[in-house]
Amino acid sequence: MIGTQLLEWFAQNKRDLPWRYEINPYKIWVSEIILQQTRVKQGIDYYENFLKKFPEIFSLAEASMDEVLKIWQGLGYYSRARNMHEAARYIANHLNGVFPDNYHDLLKIKGIGDYTASAIASIAFGEAVPVIDGNVNRVISRLFAIQSPVDTKDGKQQIRQHAENLMEKSAPSLYNQAIMEFGALHCLPQRPDCENCMLKTICLAHSKDIVALLPIKSKAVSIKTRYFHYLVLNMDNSTIMQQRSAKDIWKGLYEFPMIETDNEADVSVLCATKQWQRWFGDKQPVIRKISPCITHILTHRVLKIRFYELANASPAFDGQFAMVKWDEVHRYAVPKVIENYLNER
Repeated sequence: MIGTQLLEWFAQNKRDLPWRYEINPYKIWVSEIILQQTRVKQGIDYYENFLKKFPEIFSLAEASMDEVLKIWQGLGYYSRARNMHEAARYIANHLNGVFPDNYHDLLKIKGIGDYTASAIASIAFGEAVPVIDGNVNRVISRLFAIQSPVDTKDGKQQIRQHAENLMEKSAPSLYNQAIMEFGALHCLPQRPDCENCMLKTICLAHSKDIVALLPIKSKAVSIKTRYFHYLVLNMDNSTIMQQRSAKDIWKGLYEFPMIETDNEADVSVLCATKQWQRWFGDKQPVIRKISPCITHILTHRVLKIRFYELANASPAFDGQFAMVKWDEVHRYAVPKVIENYLNER
């Protein structure tokens, strides 16, 4: 009954999205990875640009990692792009470019988890396996008044059991899209339209007046603040950049030489750091301009960032740094905050 109602609602209310009627597993995969941690409105342009650059699995597999990161620039969560590139090479080289056609084999692919495997299997291949994302968690938690935290083993088991029972097995693709769309457009996290909801008479959370309390999560998010100081050197129409390689945020992206401090630091503190002394020693550069502090928010992190424009610098950088002409900087994949700085410079 619920499944049928969701399908009817979906037929009347679904958004017209570029991937909506797609059955190509490659394109479904691209859309689902992009939409993880990304708003649909923002994701549309990235989806279309990604497919224009890499129209099929072999073009993505043959691309360099720098090319993939550049097209992904500004979308965040760059591990998604790195995993896609690695997965594309595996599928192209070991599976002759053919995606696995079932949920269990899809899970074996790098970067494809439960949600993405379910989406590809149901939409591209018609396998009756439910998708479970944040929208689905919310809808099911409220329908059945599930008060176990959805990020615990018990909560996850309850959600999956209900998801499997609700699924319209004759139309798994449409059903999965319907319940996700219902959560995205109607059963909202804040102020859902319960009074005009077709399911309100059977929604246990509505009858118990606990809609606003569900779903429940047990894990508290720890937010860490980090302080980045970027040194922007002007050297004969060129500047200095490095590629981030550590297991940290923005791995594989390019940035200016950076000094990280534990707290907000003024110029005197910055110049006294070991990195500054190692790079410049007695040959102190001229600091021509210091940007205001920029707050850049990531999941679980708040970055406090300043840019320092330096002149007359003769730094003793090691091999990880490279001289880049200013008119070629735009070719490099950089974090969004640096892209914004360059656009305003």
